[in-house]
Amino acid sequence: MATHREVNPFLKSALEYGPILLFFIAYLRLKDRSFTIAGTEYDGFIVVTAAFIPLLVAATGAMWALTGKLNRMQVATVILVVVFGGLSVWLNDDRFFKMKPTMIYLLFGGILAVGLLRGQSYLKYVMEEMMPLQDGGWMLLTRRLMLFFFGLAVANELIWRSFATETWVYFKTFGLPVAMFGFFMLQGKLFQQYGVDKDEG
Repeated sequence: MATHREVNPFLKSALEYGPILLFFIAYLRLKDRSFTIAGTEYDGFIVVTAAFIPLLVAATGAMWALTGKLNRMQVATVILVVVFGGLSVWLNDDRFFKMKPTMIYLLFGGILAVGLLRGQSYLKYVMEEMMPLQDGGWMLLTRRLMLFFFGLAVANELIWRSFATETWVYFKTFGLPVAMFGFFMLQGKLFQQYGVDKDEG
């Protein structure tokens, strides 16, 4: 049975968000440059994407080594980054990497939807230790988060298809995390109404 270990919260945050911030910084520095590698010309976005893939894999591997666990969302994210990022680099086409958030949010929203159709909250299995709620609260939060994920998927498609790459990079780096933070902040009334004291029972 795997042992789950606590890790310094600052180190945990660095491993989770460091690769994204480094991607953003590298993009700003290289966005207007092009590179010829093995006779093929790549723009800065593709080069930064190629560097981001192993960086994210390494950070996720370090997280697993330190904590002894990875949740399904982390695993799914790494797989989709490798697949869609790899396609972008291999085909020298940035559209695949830009579609990656869409695929992630459709996947997560679809998984939650399947659970709801079965009368279950799969979100509860992932977050129960962090936020103890009554079953009715889990079902309501799951329904809201499912719709939110689908909304983020639509927003990502609209942004990358309608605006410049730089706009999409800002949206991905800052817009999506802020939206997620804002979503959970707006659930305060739900947490109060359905919250369960860990000491109860």
